[in-house]
Amino acid sequence: MKGLIDCNNFFVSCERIFNPRLRGVPVLVLTNNDGCIAALSNEAKALGLKRGDPYFRIKQFCERQGVHVLSGNHRLYGDISSRVMATIASLVPDMEVYSVDEAFVTFDDNASPAQTEALARELVRRVRRDTGIPSALGIAPTRTLAKISASFAKSYPAYHSVCAISNDTQRRRALELTPIGKVWGIGRRLRRRLAEYGMSTALDFADRPEADIRQLLNITGVNTWAELNGTSCIEPEDRSAERRQMCCTRTFATNISDFNPLSDIVGYFASTIGRRLRRHGCAAPGVAVFLHTNSRRPDLPQYCNSAYQRLEQPTADTMAIAEAASKALKAVYRKGYAYKRAGLIVSELCPLGHAQPSLFVDAADTERHRRLMETVDRINAATHYRHTVHIASAMPVETLCRCEMQSPSYTMLLSDIIKINTSANGL
Repeated sequence: MKGLIDCNNFFVSCERIFNPRLRGVPVLVLTNNDGCIAALSNEAKALGLKRGDPYFRIKQFCERQGVHVLSGNHRLYGDISSRVMATIASLVPDMEVYSVDEAFVTFDDNASPAQTEALARELVRRVRRDTGIPSALGIAPTRTLAKISASFAKSYPAYHSVCAISNDTQRRRALELTPIGKVWGIGRRLRRRLAEYGMSTALDFADRPEADIRQLLNITGVNTWAELNGTSCIEPEDRSAERRQMCCTRTFATNISDFNPLSDIVGYFASTIGRRLRRHGCAAPGVAVFLHTNSRRPDLPQYCNSAYQRLEQPTADTMAIAEAASKALKAVYRKGYAYKRAGLIVSELCPLGHAQPSLFVDAADTERHRRLMETVDRINAATHYRHTVHIASAMPVETLCRCEMQSPSYTMLLSDIIKINTSANGL
């Protein structure tokens, strides 16, 4: 049997761990630059708010309704996520981290349904006890059915956070209650296409003959159909597979027109990409830099473009990447435009140890740069992110992003740790 454990309103739940005043009240967590709703509590959903709503449109409504609004603190959420996953792994060794707030687990097929359910309830209980995060767990023969089961466990309190689809009657009832657009792997375009053929629920889709599904959809859609009918087709992702691309991008709080700030930002991107490449043992043969103006400001001149700069040899050396990125930025930059977004992309990655060296690059310089990168990585590994050494950047790019309502880094900085008042008068 497969299981999916899904943390409830994860970003909001992380904030509620350290601020109990947020419990039982409507709470929003915003995206980068406080642009849109990234996560919201059940109380906020009851007010009609939805994920993706632009904050500027709902700001006054939130103030009238007493909604608590927070900027995203994604490093805090990542730290809490790692603790949740460690708790799950301590009880179920066969697990796969699917996202920041979801993990697939595999239960022993030789265990009885009662034993499987008991372990599932212990998982939910331990995650709540050890991390403070509420969660729900769905059990089913396949991953797609486990996703549906988990949604029932979250939506219906009578399940007490654990729902199992263990027979065909339960499977058909769950599919009948599930809109086709809520099925894992069915997006908006595919939902509209299936609706044209009279398939509005997951059961409508699952009951169609396999030959019809093969005519309509590709192999991914056929696998989804098979999973809904109880045949396991979706295997765990191969985490050892080579990475083919990495990127680092930012949307700025305010428009930037001058070249020098953009150069510092691209330098920060190069430092970040270099660190990621070394962490994953990859090398990049070149870099691409893109710039975008603000498409939501039609009153301003519009421009978007990218430029690619090839490296002398595939590398993870931050200095080489930064030099190439600077050349690409000079090629793509145009005066007279207010830029809202920029990014750096590396693709066609290869294993670092298999990179073909160039005859025109000094091997001694390459070795000196490699040792320098190792030293910088060791320093950063023992340093908080706010004090990370960025070789190619003179300014912290975080200052360009709006996060006016961000909570403290409770689990990462001693200065932000919760303080408890133990005085007799409470003052």
